[in-house]
Amino acid sequence: MSKSIENDDTKCRLDKWLWAARFFKTRSLATAAIETGKVHVDGDRAKPAKEVHIGQIIHIRNRDFEIEVSVLGLSNIRKGAPEAALLYSETQASIIKRENARATGESEHALRDRGAGRPTKRQLRDINKFTGGIDFEL
Repeated sequence: MSKSIENDDTKCRLDKWLWAARFFKTRSLATAAIETGKVHVDGDRAKPAKEVHIGQIIHIRNRDFEIEVSVLGLSNIRKGAPEAALLYSETQASIIKRENARATGESEHALRDRGAGRPTKRQLRDINKFTGGIDFEL
């Protein structure tokens, strides 16, 4: 395989682009996210081999973040973070949504102190009283 074909940035697979843009640590993690429906291209679910084009909107939902980006460049090679940041720009709606989530603490609603563990019997009784008698199975 010639080097010019290997570094050809006119065509780029979605999983490679997500990896090169540093949204995922490995290509296999990017592929798994695409296959489980956490990545949408122009509002539709995609396959890992889908070709990415400049100007497309990609919505990425992960455990740690939810972001919508517009594709500005293509790359099949993973480079440093400054170069990877040039491949995309976050949409204005995504920036506003992320700031609102940070302000309201949406992502922290289920966090618990490390080592807190499961609720005690007493805490379960209090939870049952508060929720109107819904019995939780632990």
